Amino acid sequence: MPFKPVDNPKCPKCGKSVYAAEERVAGGLKWHKMCFKCGLCQKLLDSTNCSEHEGELYCKVCHARKFGPKGYGFGGGAGCLSMDTGDHLKGENAN
Repeated sequence: MPFKPVDNPKCPKCGKSVYAAEERVAGGLKWHKMCFKCGLCQKLLDSTNCSEHEGELYCKVCHARKFGPKGYGFGGGAGCLSMDTGDHLKGENAN
């Protein structure tokens, strides 16, 4: 019987194999330690401050900012009433 190497799971961020010594698990997927960072602010994450949304990782602050409730009462005062469309939250890969 020929030798067949073990199929290791692929990191969703870089597409390379993730080995047990370097894996981080979030959202049912396995990530490299250096790929395990926020999709907006690039902050390195751990299991306590990680949120996954549609295959992308976010820190709790960026996840709440991008996907949380919007409008008056959720940010405080008239500072929330702006014409900002949120283009700065789409990330650099959206264009």
